[in-house]
Amino acid sequence: MAFRHLLMAVAALVSAPALAADVVGASFAPICGKAFAGRVVISDALDRDMAGERLVMQVRMCGDGDVRIPFHVGANASRTWMLSRTAAGWRLKHRHMHADGTADALTNYGGEGMPVSLAEGGWRIEFPADAESKAMFLAQDRAASVANVWAMEHLPGKLFAYELKRPGRFLRVEFDLSKEVAAPAAPWGVPVEP
Repeated sequence: MAFRHLLMAVAALVSAPALAADVVGASFAPICGKAFAGRVVISDALDRDMAGERLVMQVRMCGDGDVRIPFHVGANASRTWMLSRTAAGWRLKHRHMHADGTADALTNYGGEGMPVSLAEGGWRIEFPADAESKAMFLAQDRAASVANVWAMEHLPGKLFAYELKRPGRFLRVEFDLSKEVAAPAAPWGVPVEP
């Protein structure tokens, strides 16, 4: 099953045409504010604990060129994917917070990428680690992470996927967009709305 997903992703990228960057932002409008359950479909030993938890993403904010997607792993609400429009494409940053609202030492890492069309519809963006992230990884004694490439895929109404790849590591989480779930609490570090 995992191998099939990998082959499909590679085949889609080989002939994938570039896509206008504004299509990405517009694709979040129908799911803005909604939450969806996910599951780990490809992983290694480092993700064993995550695979056993309830995984929920919520498209919490979708402004023009600015999207915030908290990713809850069980009771852990420390992660938020932050997408922002750039002149050439999109930037992904990972925000990691502690339960007390303070920032983790390893936060705000990511990269930039261009969206490409998928054969099934929708888009995919790959985000190789940027210079800021590489410097942070080296400073935090995480040299293996310098080779990180994150990816996101969106098949509207069907699937949202998040990936992390580097030599010796591959994680893919898929969320079923056809079944909305109850929205989780605010991610750590975000004030609770009245």
